[in-house]
Amino acid sequence: MPDDRLPRLLGVELPLISAPMAGIAHGRLAAAVSAAGGLGMIGVGVSATPEWVAEQSAIAARAPGRFGIGFMAWALRRHPEQLDAAIAAQPALISFSFGDYADYGARCRDAGIAVATQVGNRAEAEQAVAAGVDLIVARGAEAGGHGRNEVAMMTLLQEVLELTELPVLAAGGIATRRGFSGVLAAGAAGAWVGTAFLACPEATTTDAARERLFAAGASDTVYGRVFDIAQRLPWPAEYGGRALRNSFFDRWAGREGELAADDAAQAELLAAKERHDFDIAYIYAGQGVGFLRETQPAAEVVAALAG
Repeated sequence: MPDDRLPRLLGVELPLISAPMAGIAHGRLAAAVSAAGGLGMIGVGVSATPEWVAEQSAIAARAPGRFGIGFMAWALRRHPEQLDAAIAAQPALISFSFGDYADYGARCRDAGIAVATQVGNRAEAEQAVAAGVDLIVARGAEAGGHGRNEVAMMTLLQEVLELTELPVLAAGGIATRRGFSGVLAAGAAGAWVGTAFLACPEATTTDAARERLFAAGASDTVYGRVFDIAQRLPWPAEYGGRALRNSFFDRWAGREGELAADDAAQAELLAAKERHDFDIAYIYAGQGVGFLRETQPAAEVVAALAG
């Protein structure tokens, strides 16, 4: 019998959630995924204002279906007003990952909003159960963006499923219908997918970044803290990021201590971001990047995965 927990919990047709990729997943992408039957997520960046959260939520809410909002818990400590705006928007789901989120989750549940968190090992899964979340995302090491680099998705999914009866979503390397069907067959209540949506026209990905994504294969990603340290972003040390390999990463990997004190390198990276020079600037992507071959609307990506 199909697992209907996610549709019942979130009011969606399909057990598919687009990852809240900060800087990439704004209201337009969330709306497109939701209109196609999944749950589109808005990714809230470190410096996002409450007004931005409200604006992007309003865009997402115009589409049929509901939407979600994702936060980095460590960054939300610096800007708690972001959560006020998110709760006011009444999304179906709010996710908190990468830091302490217990008090935030209680506020959301009091407002009738479901709560999710991403976990990268068993200890984090145990903490999530204790915190009373509504669903858990088992994020494998092959996933793009930030998280732990400890356990592959399929191994982690099995471990979390053994631990809890809560709905568990699989995240990491899910790029085709076979991958989507595979995690459902393994017991996941659904899939949490990021990289497959990177090249969609509804994402904020630039044309130059899309060209890099289309040229990349599964072995062309790297994991580490180089890009965060260069930008002086205070990510907790246990959460590095998976991105496309480039010359800036190769130059500084293993020299993070020097990088933290090198103002010229910081300026170099920030300038490269402005001019979309991805030999230096970063593109976060998971090992499923090798399946990206062309720009496809989000609705087509949803259909290809779950249709």
